[in-house]
Amino acid sequence: MTDSIDFDSLRHIGWPWPGAPEDPAWQEAFAAHPQARPGRVIEQHRSGYVVADAPDNSLKTESPPEWQRPRFPSHERAAVGDWVLLEGKRIVALLPRHTSIKRGAAGEHYHQQVIAANIDTVFIVCGLDADFNPRRIERYLLLVGGGGASPVVVLTKADQTDYSEDALAVLEDLAAQQIPLLAINGKDPESVSALLPWLGPGNTVVLVGSSGAGKSTLTNTLLGEDRMKTNEVRGNDSRGRHTTTHRALMPLPYGACLIDTPGMRELKPTGEETLSEGGFADIEELTTQCKFRNCSHHSEPGCAVQEAIERGDIDETRLESYLKLREEVALAAAKLAQRQAEQATERKHTGRGAQWRPINKGKRR
Repeated sequence: MTDSIDFDSLRHIGWPWPGAPEDPAWQEAFAAHPQARPGRVIEQHRSGYVVADAPDNSLKTESPPEWQRPRFPSHERAAVGDWVLLEGKRIVALLPRHTSIKRGAAGEHYHQQVIAANIDTVFIVCGLDADFNPRRIERYLLLVGGGGASPVVVLTKADQTDYSEDALAVLEDLAAQQIPLLAINGKDPESVSALLPWLGPGNTVVLVGSSGAGKSTLTNTLLGEDRMKTNEVRGNDSRGRHTTTHRALMPLPYGACLIDTPGMRELKPTGEETLSEGGFADIEELTTQCKFRNCSHHSEPGCAVQEAIERGDIDETRLESYLKLREEVALAAAKLAQRQAEQATERKHTGRGAQWRPINKGKRR
């Protein structure tokens, strides 16, 4: 079946290889469904999915019956950016993800929510107005770091402030960890061209950030047309309304694919994150140099982190953020372990139950 697939055409919607994928799990899925064709989820709605199987062809699709079950893990259903196999208008298989960005879903019970899948780069969008929040940027970096994609911090509305350089200086600890930081005017194509190194053919980029950060404005500029609705933000706190109501994947003129997402107010870890990959590699390294292995990094003698703060190498607010996020990740990891144990018991006694398994495989390519 793969011999008849136009992979060059699929590359326009982000297909990561010029020919059939080399991943054994993908090959196994193709072998199990020899009559199926690949497609990519470009829209996700409560009522279902829109899948593209060519740059100029998309269709509403039916989900597999098991996805409709209330107890089926939401992160094992398709998300925008996922590759699936289609038979007619029916999804018959979800191909394994190579990267994703996820968050812990709201509520007491442990659930994961996939924001976007099979992405190369995450543009973390933050406005240079009252939206500017280094702590929120750190949360996004934590979620991105665990999923295999590369983060880029994009500070929008540089035309509305004289403090762009000051904002970049506040984030210099991130720049020191080779995390790209860019201040741009999202309405100006020349300014936005600074993002082109991440928008080459075959690449997929997702925009994340709060409502009013300028994601839809940036999307329109990248598309070269006013396709996404934008609203003015409130003057008192720079908050915007949810102008983007669902996640959608769009091909760009540069050859890349862009996923725009609604603003997210809650950014809960899943328990799978690694702080060293989430913007805290410098602090994580310092913790290995403390005199005591169980150092809390508050007032213990020989604390390398506190010594770095005294020297001015580390900002105390970053340490507070690090400790808070470390605790949240640990709590989420405990809930994840409990959830896995419960499902293992259920499978043992019933022979059924959804499998809870990591779906990422690390960085693409």
